[in-house]
Amino acid sequence: MVSGSVPTELGTQKISTLLKQYAVPGIIAMTASSLYNMVDSIYIGHIRDVGSLAISGLAVTFPLMNLSSALGTLVGVGASTMISVLLGQKNYEAANKVLANEITLNTILGIAFAIITLAFLHPILHFFGASENTYPFARDYMTILLLGNVFTHLYFGLNSCIRAAGNPRLAMGLTIFTVTFNSILDPILIFALDMGIQGAAIATIASQILALAWAMRYFMRKDNFLHFPKGLFALDWRIAKSSLAIGMGPFLMNAAACIVTLFINQQLRKYGGDLSLGAYGIVNRISFLFVMIVMGLNQGMQPIAGYNFGARKYARMKETYKLTALWATVVTTLGFIISEFLSEPAVSLFTSDPVLKELSVGGLRCMNIVFPIVGFQMVATNFFQCLGMVSKSIFLSLSRQLLFLVPLIYILPGFLDVKGVWYSFPISDTITAIVTGIFLLSLFRKVNRLQDGDDPGILGSRIK
Repeated sequence: MVSGSVPTELGTQKISTLLKQYAVPGIIAMTASSLYNMVDSIYIGHIRDVGSLAISGLAVTFPLMNLSSALGTLVGVGASTMISVLLGQKNYEAANKVLANEITLNTILGIAFAIITLAFLHPILHFFGASENTYPFARDYMTILLLGNVFTHLYFGLNSCIRAAGNPRLAMGLTIFTVTFNSILDPILIFALDMGIQGAAIATIASQILALAWAMRYFMRKDNFLHFPKGLFALDWRIAKSSLAIGMGPFLMNAAACIVTLFINQQLRKYGGDLSLGAYGIVNRISFLFVMIVMGLNQGMQPIAGYNFGARKYARMKETYKLTALWATVVTTLGFIISEFLSEPAVSLFTSDPVLKELSVGGLRCMNIVFPIVGFQMVATNFFQCLGMVSKSIFLSLSRQLLFLVPLIYILPGFLDVKGVWYSFPISDTITAIVTGIFLLSLFRKVNRLQDGDDPGILGSRIK
């Protein structure tokens, strides 16, 4: 027998109340996560005499950071989704096995990625757009992050499992801790100890290691209905295969982001030089804040949608998506307002360099001109993943970035110079919104034919 409170309210309580309960901690956690990335950038951008180049060097590392994040989500998102559905089915033993498997897989992938990347770091960073001026900053920052990569993977993976287990407040608290501790360490290491960009990386890894220790302690408690099982954490390939299949959508989305950022860096450097890379780094940080808020909404949606799908309560599942998409649209509309009307004060947080500031303001206004339509797309991709509809989630993950954005990045600069790179974003967002709408209409036509308790076979889900 397991003790502890099982989150049965996911199948009974009002959806709007549940979303507030689960999404608000997720939003706070993801906003905090975005803020500590922003804090790093703000401090790095004000390093005396080299701030602008350091920001550009940091931008060069984005593809690698995205790829590392992609591997973490490949395991963490798949495991947490399976856990949500298994809890809805009241299969606690299987949920605990999935949790143990998540630890093993993330450890293997985290160590392997660090070893391979460190061995080829010099050519990788130059391939991603580093110049002689920006390479030292990119190398110093990325080396520290890679040495602590396995801890980052484990922390984010377990944090997702904590949310899936019905404890979003603890997940939020751990993320807020990492932000607070990182923000305290940053000025000490960067300026007081004169460690520069390396100090920012050390502060990030140290905060995540401490949060990981707390998460491990939480899952060691046997009175929790979700906890580490007895015995060795041997890899179960059956569980691994299912987890990786479900996590493939968000993995490909992040991996595609890595590839796209590589192309963006190359085109920006070609048409605008090193400072254009720095401008993209600033614009990306500002936009990322609103993206992370939507991801927080998605985290709140995931256990609710997953549980009700597992319990075959389709009306509640559908209501969960619609309400989450509405809130996400409000968030991205706010991002649009700030990007278009408050861009100068937003950019000024990161740099006082007049050239870099001008490039960043122009890029921010171009990039987010149709930002309001991005929110529902992000929620839809996560919703398909929550239901185990892997192929649809993967396609939506890839379409905006690889099918639409990449060709535009190479076509438009031929006519618009560096502005063509920036305008590629809103055009690809518009096309993707149309495709996403078609997929959603098809899904809801099938859902509307189901009564609560019916077999979900017509949905084509991998989780039944």
